[in-house]
Amino acid sequence: MSNLSKFEFVALDISRKNYLSRVLDAEIHLTIKGLGDSIIKANKASSQDKAKAMIFLRHHLDESLKVEYLIVKDPLELWIGLKGRYDHLKATVLPRARYEWMHLRCQDYKIVIEYNSTVFRITSQSKLCGEVIKDEDMLEKTLTTFHASNMILQQQYREKNFKKYSKLISCLLVAGHHNDILMKNHEARPAGSAPLQEAHGVEAK
Repeated sequence: MSNLSKFEFVALDISRKNYLSRVLDAEIHLTIKGLGDSIIKANKASSQDKAKAMIFLRHHLDESLKVEYLIVKDPLELWIGLKGRYDHLKATVLPRARYEWMHLRCQDYKIVIEYNSTVFRITSQSKLCGEVIKDEDMLEKTLTTFHASNMILQQQYREKNFKKYSKLISCLLVAGHHNDILMKNHEARPAGSAPLQEAHGVEAK
């Protein structure tokens, strides 16, 4: 089976919900295939490359959209048509991402991995809309929204002077893992309690 017949990313849904992420995926895959020039204005892509790009783009369209753009044969024309149809989504996605970022708090999440996932979802949506949230912003957002009971811990992390958000999250994940182990050991035998006698042990007389 040809690679062109396989879905390499989620097809563009006619509901428009995945347009922004789909655009980025398409640009990356076309570039990898050496077909990136075919969707650039005034390009000099060969007829063969344009045909390959068109097959690839059409393959990743919702069936309803394929029908609507049935007679379009130029990948650039299709690209511009879809952009004009859906690019306005940035006007709704960006405000929502800004709102979620403004109200995001580390303390509202039980586990670090869930908080980290939300951070990357919001920052990715912002980036797709042309607004970049920097590492220093992510660091400050995380450190300033610790739970009040973790004030000393927050100060300790600040003293480490992290430059990368990923480094802070790695430390938090490791610390969380160690805390889980401590809790399991404590629950297995609380402090001050005697260990269980082995089944084959002989009682002292």
